[in-house]
Amino acid sequence: MGATRVDSVRRRVRRGAGAVLAPLLAFGLFWGGTGFAAGTGGWLPLREDKLHDPEGPSIGELQEPAAALGALPPDEVGNKVRWVKALADGVIKPRTNIMPETKINVLDLDIVFGNTGDRAYVRFPHKQHTEWLDCSNCHPGIFAEKFGGSKITMAAILEGTFCGQCHGAVAFPLTECNRCHSVNPDTFTGELGPQPKP
Repeated sequence: MGATRVDSVRRRVRRGAGAVLAPLLAFGLFWGGTGFAAGTGGWLPLREDKLHDPEGPSIGELQEPAAALGALPPDEVGNKVRWVKALADGVIKPRTNIMPETKINVLDLDIVFGNTGDRAYVRFPHKQHTEWLDCSNCHPGIFAEKFGGSKITMAAILEGTFCGQCHGAVAFPLTECNRCHSVNPDTFTGELGPQPKP
């Protein structure tokens, strides 16, 4: 990382940018309040998580993470829940909108990106994203709608732009490289970009 990028990350940390915490943890920096019990794969009680005030008058009113999240499909990283699996398996059924007449557009389209250096290509699954988000959450503000219209780099993602807007903050952390870098370039026979459905 050049001095400019280091300074940028430092500024974002000072401003409390949650999107950079996961990348910083991935590079070996330590943050004391993780909220997870070491070695157990479980959540710490709120009184012990170093995030909540154990003496606060409302601590007893809050639901413990294990009670709220324990029945959901487990993950080893992030907030320890595989949210996409929970939705796909019907374990959760979040309300898709406030107004019943609102049309929900789930787009079943994968895009394969190949500008990945020596890593596997990236498969971006629109379906798993549009089950949670509206198209306008990402387009055109974060990503151009046309393939190749945004210059996406790992450096930019680690600085909290593009995928880093959510991943590392509210979606699985950026330490899980293989969840995105999942297409073997040696066996991929299609064209980069939007993938036709079989």
